Amino acid sequence: MQYFVVMIDYGRRGREAIVDPEITRREVISRVASGEYSNVSFIHEIVDSSVEDVTEAILTEAALPQVPPDEVDLQAVRLDHARDLCKHERT
Repeated sequence: MQYFVVMIDYGRRGREAIVDPEITRREVISRVASGEYSNVSFIHEIVDSSVEDVTEAILTEAALPQVPPDEVDLQAVRLDHARDLCKHERT
């Protein structure tokens, strides 16, 4: 049997261990990347009777790709900003 234990730290409100035998490694990575699992203290992979700390590996895999500044469409950014300003003027 294989499953993951994801420990989330809520600060003063305490910690929560999320244990779901049905969840796969890919799903854990997906939830970390989406922000559903934030403030992760550790992630342990349990296989039969052995425990492995896979926190660093999963956080690395879940890291969002960095977009270099030269690939950003600055004109689109200006137009989006102008549209947002118009929305605020109407209210």
